[in-house]
Amino acid sequence: MSTVEELNTVVGKKHVITNKAKSLRFRKGYRSGKGDALAVVFPANLVELWQVLTILHRHDIIIIMQASNTSLTEGSIPAEGYDREVVVVSGHRIKSLQLINHGEQVLAFPGTTLFKLENALKPINREPHSVIGSSTLGASVVGGVSNNSGGALIRRGPAYTELSLYARIDENDELHLVNHLGIDLGTTPEEILTNLEQRNFDVDNVKKAEHYGHIPNYQARVRDVEADTPARYNADPHQLYEVSGSAGKVATFAVRLDTFPKDGASQVFYIGTNHPNVLEDLRRHIMKNFKNLPISGEYMHSEAYTLAKKYGKDSLIVIDRLGTDFLPYLFSLKATAERILGHFHFIKPYLPDRVLQKLGMIFPNQLPKRLEEFHEKYEHYLILKMEGDGIQEAREYLKTYFQTAEGDYFEATAKETKRAELHRYVTAGIAIRYQEVFQDTITDILPIDVALRRNEYDWFEKLPKEIEDKIEHKLYYGHFLDHVMHQDYILKPGVDPHELKEEMLKLLDKRGAIYPAEHNVGHLYKAAPALVAHYKKNDPTNSFNPGVGKTTIEKYWGEY
Repeated sequence: MSTVEELNTVVGKKHVITNKAKSLRFRKGYRSGKGDALAVVFPANLVELWQVLTILHRHDIIIIMQASNTSLTEGSIPAEGYDREVVVVSGHRIKSLQLINHGEQVLAFPGTTLFKLENALKPINREPHSVIGSSTLGASVVGGVSNNSGGALIRRGPAYTELSLYARIDENDELHLVNHLGIDLGTTPEEILTNLEQRNFDVDNVKKAEHYGHIPNYQARVRDVEADTPARYNADPHQLYEVSGSAGKVATFAVRLDTFPKDGASQVFYIGTNHPNVLEDLRRHIMKNFKNLPISGEYMHSEAYTLAKKYGKDSLIVIDRLGTDFLPYLFSLKATAERILGHFHFIKPYLPDRVLQKLGMIFPNQLPKRLEEFHEKYEHYLILKMEGDGIQEAREYLKTYFQTAEGDYFEATAKETKRAELHRYVTAGIAIRYQEVFQDTITDILPIDVALRRNEYDWFEKLPKEIEDKIEHKLYYGHFLDHVMHQDYILKPGVDPHELKEEMLKLLDKRGAIYPAEHNVGHLYKAAPALVAHYKKNDPTNSFNPGVGKTTIEKYWGEY
């Protein structure tokens, strides 16, 4: 019996895709990258997932684990040049979750999305690690942990846990299920997985774990603005533990994570200035002296604001009106439409996105008057969000600070807050949208997410003229208070993105910055030594996601 036939017997033929056109959306990255696969398989539960892995291991098949396939750096899709057959294993159908210990912790499964977890916690006034940003893109909880994703919430640190249930292939080429959830679920894989899914344990009396379900002491780290190293980045050795930072080098069945009390009443202070150092002085004072750390501090540059206003209006409207729950359905619908339209060679690619962008132009401007007024006056914006006693603390400080500092601020209304935050987050997809709209002239984009040193004073990038001349638009936005910035470059026609990227990374190296900051290294970045060591420890036979971090694709790692 062939590999595909065996997979069919486990999950059903309907849930094994071998057709190249139908599987394309699971073999293609969000921004770039595409590879071949023997099949894409969708197990319905954890036992089926174990059975699928057993089949693939027996046939010596490369395994690419996939959840939501945001894959911003090609990290959860096949690459090219493998020495063995490849199968993509999607956790999309295994999306349930379990709140344990009265919601103080959660067990999230391979397909559990961040917004699903956020909604499950709302009735008990608790929140997950991140509540905005990644959830807007429909990202998974397990994907966030696997990539040490950061998010916008400054007090909680990157997604991280030392409590997980996962499968690995050891140095003797034997497949094992490792239960480090801290919950007694039995001995055999089938028993463990069945007991977990059927909740055959006291969910509100789970023993306190000896290990962490989040990054400890992150607030002290991020407050240290005199340190000459970044606050967080996904190759930080302190953030690499089994599933955490694994980048798909194991098959994750479940993670046990801490949840957090819901933030109280909050207030956004919308800040504008023409001088980057005004924001840096503000950041340093807040992080060093405020008794109450902000909830978040999101930055946006004027050029990013302008392009997001024009090319992200439809996304803002959809999220504002329908919420994030509706997004997975829209993504699926769009992918299906693109697959069907792809058969008509006279139709240019990305028609659904181009139509949505045009439809968005019919609607009036969605951005509030005061945001627009600041856009006319200032080049740099900071969305500073405070809660509780921190509101008055910020109010008093900002009033004094801007008596002498260049710039201004206002206390945003609820509507202004929602629109400002949504505007900031739709910016993450603007470079791609721009490329799709102007596909006849704009051929490439270059996205970089970078962790700056905590003591970096001249944080705003100044590029030499020879590099500036190669760029059509620069989109700067990010998580300002911990100095994690996203920098998307829309390149002029004819510019080689790979050559330009090497030039850009050399400049970042000179500044002591680390990249990528919170996205998987994928197939676009070289993994740091600590990350490679973590990969090898997790996957000594190099059977899961080989080649990630520009490592070797050879089984047993060859001579790498």
